Amino acid sequence: MSKMIEVFVPDIGDFDDVEVIEVLVAEGDHINEEDSLITVESDKATMEIPSSHSGTVAKIKVKVGERVSEGSLVLLLDADSAAEPAKEEAVEAPSASAPEQKAALAAQATEKAATPEKPAVPPARRPPPTLNIDHDNFKRAHASPAVRKFTRELGVDLSRISGTGRNGRILKENVQDYVKQALKASSGGTSLSVELMPEIDFSQWGDIETSKLSKINILTGKFLHRNWVNIPHVTQFDEADITELEAFRKKSNQEYADKGVKFTMVSFLMKAVVAALKEFPRFNSSLDASGDALILKKYYHIGIAVATPDGLVVPVIRDVDKKSLTELATELREVSGKARGKKLKPSEMQGGCFTISSLGGIGGTSFTPIVNAPEVAILGVSRSRMQLVWNGSEFEPRLMCPLSLSYDHRVIDGAEGAAFSAFLSRVLSDVRYLLM
Repeated sequence: MSKMIEVFVPDIGDFDDVEVIEVLVAEGDHINEEDSLITVESDKATMEIPSSHSGTVAKIKVKVGERVSEGSLVLLLDADSAAEPAKEEAVEAPSASAPEQKAALAAQATEKAATPEKPAVPPARRPPPTLNIDHDNFKRAHASPAVRKFTRELGVDLSRISGTGRNGRILKENVQDYVKQALKASSGGTSLSVELMPEIDFSQWGDIETSKLSKINILTGKFLHRNWVNIPHVTQFDEADITELEAFRKKSNQEYADKGVKFTMVSFLMKAVVAALKEFPRFNSSLDASGDALILKKYYHIGIAVATPDGLVVPVIRDVDKKSLTELATELREVSGKARGKKLKPSEMQGGCFTISSLGGIGGTSFTPIVNAPEVAILGVSRSRMQLVWNGSEFEPRLMCPLSLSYDHRVIDGAEGAAFSAFLSRVLSDVRYLLM
């Protein structure tokens, strides 16, 4: 026996009146519960809508370009009827005779009287598991209703979890891995116990104004605090002579001005970093969940820290080793614009191997960037300045770029950190090394 089931858009958190950008099934397809049916997109992220039942797709009720909300009909499903749970039948024991029943009752009464009852101990009170969940970001998280329910039962904050599913979707395995790491940290000492800051009434000393942090500020703060507490940081400072590179960059901008291409120093930094990652593979790695093995990556995706009015975001430029400087300059301008316009998808901020944080356009001489875990290193770049440098016979003015390389000391030792920084400096000083 089978029956026709209507499958609706379930509770999808903060998504409302969103556009269908992809239909993932066709009529006649057999699907399982939790299989993805459609992909929807809002101005914040994309999300796949799962099926609530198993069966065969009879009729699809939505099209690409249509807008849906919670409760919208997605499709009709010819679903197999679930088997009715078997009713337990009471099994009657053979009836005993009246004298036997009286004897048994008397024995029970005697035993009860001889054993005093222990007073009931009320269960210990504990806070509800969702007490510390950021509910606004919980709604915005990219996860299916089943995963949302699972995390609520565990008391896990979805906003703290990175998804490995399609388009950055948070899977049940991601939640389980997060909980395992949290338990390990609480019992194995991989994190530090930090006292909470005291609550202070600053108005007692003068006028004040309270300004709420943006969601990006809050999430970034939590992420950076976690990384700073759990990763033993070392920062290596160096300088690169970019006199010739800067001259080449300016000349290239003049030649490509009619094509709308503008080369920034970050484009060259990305190429130089990839050359250094190939020379020092441990920098292009991540520790596995146990912390006992190193995962070496064979791809080169570089994260670029972008300052926006709401806070810092890090879009990822993929396959930098396979792209020309022109392609990198164009893509960098596009993702920076999307970042400032709040149009980055979660998937566009995942999968990075190494991050570059450039403050060259603002100022400063050096700084200590925080590693963007699960990466193991990050490069900070400060404002270049002219300096007199001894060339062997005399001092001459050279344009020097300060570099600040922070790395995870569990993976990279000081000698390798210094060697990576020196190699990077040499490549930036003579871009011909990028051709080798």
